[in-house]
Amino acid sequence: MITGANGGIGFWSTLQLARRGAEVIMACRNPEKGETAAQAIRARVPHARLHLVPLDVASLNSVAQAVDEISTRGPLDGLIANAGMVHTPRTRKESVDGLELVAATNYFGHYALIAGLLPVLEETPAARVVTLGSLSTSLVRARLEDPQLVKHYSPWRAYAQSKIMVQSFAFELDRRLRLSQSSTRALCAHPGYSISGRTQIIDGVNNPSPAKVLAGNLQRPFSQGKSQGAWPIVRAVLDTDDVDDPGPVFYGPRGLVRGVPRRATPAAITTDRWAANTIWNAAETATGISFLG
Repeated sequence: MITGANGGIGFWSTLQLARRGAEVIMACRNPEKGETAAQAIRARVPHARLHLVPLDVASLNSVAQAVDEISTRGPLDGLIANAGMVHTPRTRKESVDGLELVAATNYFGHYALIAGLLPVLEETPAARVVTLGSLSTSLVRARLEDPQLVKHYSPWRAYAQSKIMVQSFAFELDRRLRLSQSSTRALCAHPGYSISGRTQIIDGVNNPSPAKVLAGNLQRPFSQGKSQGAWPIVRAVLDTDDVDDPGPVFYGPRGLVRGVPRRATPAAITTDRWAANTIWNAAETATGISFLG
């Protein structure tokens, strides 16, 4: 299952997994965009096995409905928590549940989704949960005492702090899974600096403006397309070399911002145990969901 599978890294991850013969559940907020993306994949992989499920990760009700639907489909081998808000609001906004919108989209919704689907994942030996981290985790001072940024909101901090929470959650989830003797693993991966202007144009999926294409070409030495940005994410969900690694397991491009995937070093804040507990507790409070306590 891939959230946000209709565009960006989610689309390319879906395409690459479909090419390897995987059956993929495409969880998308916009059904029309999801169907357009599925058609684009089938045009390239005629026998792709794709299933569309409506999901708005910023809505806990939508998450609960998706959990109910997916739970009826049987075992799940992997979940890529990809959907996210990159272009954040200039001023603080709230989700339908009254949560800070960026944190709700990037972290709290995925926390609730993973909690709900964990029993289905655990039906498959060595299932994988992969969250999407970011290089921004090393570039901001976290305000973890204010997880919903009631007092410290800025567009940049909202994005970077949400990625700190997502990344930390993956590593803490993996630790708690191992303590519970589960075979399910939780990993994190980041796509480097992957931009639309360096990505193949696909009608209805990636249609960058001429200005974005020009900007992408100017950034060629230190950027890559989103198809390449998907490589670390796909490796994280498929690679078995790390199966016995005590963690944290983190993948990214070899050249930091671009290149083939390799094991990477996560930002220190995302492996700090105090920070991890604070971030986990924030999700419990925001969603009303507790698991692996």
